[in-house]
Amino acid sequence: MPVLLAVAPLLLVMALLASGRVSALPAGAAGLAATLLVVLIAPPENTALLPFLAYNTFVGAWLAWQVIAIVLGGIFFYLCVRARDLAGQPASPALPVADDLHPRLYFVCFLLGPFAEAVTGFGVGYVITLATVVRLGVRGVPALVLGLYSQSLVPWGALAAGTTLGAQIAGMEPTVLGARSAVLQMPMHAAYLALFWHFLRASGVPLRVARCLEDVAWTVVTVAAVWLAHAVIDVEIAGAAPLGALVALRWVRNERPDLMALRRALRTSLPYVALTLALVATRTVPPLQAVLKSLAAWQPLPDQPPFAPFYVPGFWLLVIGAGTLVAARAPAWRVVRDTVASGWRPSVVTLFFVVMAAFYVAAGMAASIADALHAAMGVASALGAPLFAAIGGFLTGSGSASNAMLMPMQIAVAAEAHVDPSWMAAVQNAVTTNLTMLSPIRVSMGVAILALARGDSAVYRAAWPLALPPIVAGMGTIGWLLAVG
Repeated sequence: MPVLLAVAPLLLVMALLASGRVSALPAGAAGLAATLLVVLIAPPENTALLPFLAYNTFVGAWLAWQVIAIVLGGIFFYLCVRARDLAGQPASPALPVADDLHPRLYFVCFLLGPFAEAVTGFGVGYVITLATVVRLGVRGVPALVLGLYSQSLVPWGALAAGTTLGAQIAGMEPTVLGARSAVLQMPMHAAYLALFWHFLRASGVPLRVARCLEDVAWTVVTVAAVWLAHAVIDVEIAGAAPLGALVALRWVRNERPDLMALRRALRTSLPYVALTLALVATRTVPPLQAVLKSLAAWQPLPDQPPFAPFYVPGFWLLVIGAGTLVAARAPAWRVVRDTVASGWRPSVVTLFFVVMAAFYVAAGMAASIADALHAAMGVASALGAPLFAAIGGFLTGSGSASNAMLMPMQIAVAAEAHVDPSWMAAVQNAVTTNLTMLSPIRVSMGVAILALARGDSAVYRAAWPLALPPIVAGMGTIGWLLAVG
């Protein structure tokens, strides 16, 4: 296939998103339409066109559904917890304003926010972190910048939906991709911590050496725990489980609560605790895992992953969310309505991009791009992978959408450059998910919450260094792969 035809849909999507006038939904629709047009113009040889179109549309829709189930479940769960709060239950774990802001802000930015994002995803962690940072006394642009730290472990956000999808497209085990992404996350988090201190100092928060050393220790424990979790549990919970435990430990250490405060905090956080325990149990107890994986499992395509309705994270998000609603006697119809209103757009966006990715693989479009890059740059073509990943994450604001759009091309580039495709997939996944923190979608959400006039540009002027850790880590990894390969 001519490379100009193969690359045209990708360029169209990027141009539309970069214009700032088109959201991910129409851009995804345009990209899918352009991809189908390319397939019609240059169909695969010796292939019946209509069956080819039908089969690969179904493949893409089937992979997309695996993610959409988590998308809708996460939104439903969050709305159920919010409905409980509005019905009169306590709204959040007690975090009294302290004289020493430094440890409080570290707890919120590096532990509480990423945990909330890991469980629910889609910027919910940002909303929670931003509200808490403001309650602690930080305002304006500094609050928005610190709130972005809730997105610093997004490879495991929304129960690792984007990582799972990326692994399926790359043809590897999701837990392997998660573990390798965790290795890349280690240098990124070290740089994020250094930038965190810079942002604190710029906000007028005093720094003490002892506090900074404590930050280092907790950061090392956090990234090590997330990495090690992949050895014992599935990727969906490999972020949420260790983060949940660390949130509890740090809160108890900071607050030294009495029995009444402990009960109040447990009652407030009960939905999150129940969800984490349910997911850990279903992924670490072999007999239970085997039963749930096989119960009513459906696999219409033998070469694609099955859908086990009682095992997938979306089921437990729905069950525990519904239980929270019933216990609070909150109106269910409103939650269902708001779930549909909030969830249809990211669901359709995911569908468009994943079906587009299916055709990029099946029609040889990704391979054509990789061949052209290799012909022009040789093995050095692999060095462009982190930049593509960064652009995709920044523009789409979604690890799922960016992985669906770019993973086929990245794997093809890895094959041409003779580098390990699993590490190339990890670079794509880790870089693109981390760059979603700076996407216009996230930044504009925070600016709207704080009602800052023309705040977007001010946030980008302050927060742009956050783009460097993932790009540098990705480039370094590719350089290492080329050196040893």
